[in-house]
Order: sequence, then C-alpha cells, then structure tokens
Amino acid sequence: MTQSTQYGFYVDSTKCSGCKACHVSCKDRQSNEIRNNSNPEGNALPALEGVTWRRVYEYGGGEWTKGNNGCFEQNVFAYYMSIGCNHCSEPVCVKACPTGAMHKRREDGLVHVASELCIGCESCARACPYDAPQIDRERKVMTKCDGCFERIAEGRKPVCVESCPLRALDFDTMDNLRAKYGDGDGHIAPLPSPGITSPNLIIKANRNGQPASGGEGKILNLSEV
Repeated sequence: MTQSTQYGFYVDSTKCSGCKACHVSCKDRQSNEIRNNSNPEGNALPALEGVTWRRVYEYGGGEWTKGNNGCFEQNVFAYYMSIGCNHCSEPVCVKACPTGAMHKRREDGLVHVASELCIGCESCARACPYDAPQIDRERKVMTKCDGCFERIAEGRKPVCVESCPLRALDFDTMDNLRAKYGDGDGHIAPLPSPGITSPNLIIKANRNGQPASGGEGKILNLSEV
C-alpha cells in the first residue's frame, strides 16, 4: 500500500526517562475529546479503562558474574521505550479486519477505525504485533491511536510529542523525519521485526539497545512501568 503523504513517529530512546508524560497526556485526550464525542449528553467521561494507546515500557537484562578473585562484575542494563501505533505501510490490522472498519487514510497514511463499521471482533488486535488496536468494552468497538489527526490539521503535533519534557518524540511526514533524523538505528527490543508491517517509525537506539525480535508475534520480554 502506498501513500502520497505518510506521517510517522520518531523516538529517541537515548532521551526517554520513563516519566510517562506521553502516556498520561494520551489518556487525558481520550477523556477530554474521544469519549465526549461519543456521549450525546456532553458529560465528561473517564478515559477508557485498560486502554492505553501510547505506552512506556522498561526493557532490561544482563547478568552478574563472579571472578576468580571473588569479586562480582555486571553488564546489567535497562532502557525505556515509548510505543504507540506506527501507522504502518503494510498494516496487518487492516488486512485482518473483516468489515473494513480498520482502514488507512489516503490523505495522511494514518490508520483509523470507522466505529460504525466495527463489530468488536478484535481480529485487528490479535494481528497487530504492537498491541495498537484496543477494545472499548463499553461500546464494543475497537480504538487506537489516530495520530491526533485534528491537531495535525491545525499544524500542531500530537499530544504525546508536545508533552515529552525531554523531546524524545517527534511526529511529521516520513520525508521530513528522514531529512531531520536520517533512517535511524534500526528497531530494538522490545519491538518486533519491522519486516512484519513496515512501520512508519524511526528509532534512535539507546546505547544498550538489544536486537528487535526477528520472528512473528507480539511485543515481548518487557515490563510496563
């Protein structure tokens, strides 16, 4: 699938401190805008329980070894990764959707959900290796990061990008991101292999970054913080 314009994210994992400001601001948007739009009475509704479109994970590993002199040495590491929808060029969630509710917008390449077509079967969620589509169990429809499209139309950045105190996130057309950051360092754990969906995501790797998973499947070996 090709787009004349394709938006995507840049993540600098050398800057991410795991503060979760991006995570919290995204949840606030769910409450202030997304949920209110589905409420005809206009009353404020809480953010979707258990639904986190952008998540911050800690990935760690390493070991301690005892030397011949009885001293211990270690190569223990940990780093953070902010993960949302990558608005992939070959989105498996779109391919898995039986009704066409999950679709890729031609004007900007963002992957959206047409709620009126969604039957809540969760096929898209099972297919996505990034856990981007998540079910609203109250309304029985799928939800996901929509790239803050209404903010983009106003020339603004998504809330997750604007809320990051260390400017570890950026969002723009992929052409602009590559001009600014290059092609990045490749994907690192806990991300799956980019070959699965061709995600529109550029990563600057933490110095302790470990290889991304080479096989099919979900994000693995991580702890949410």
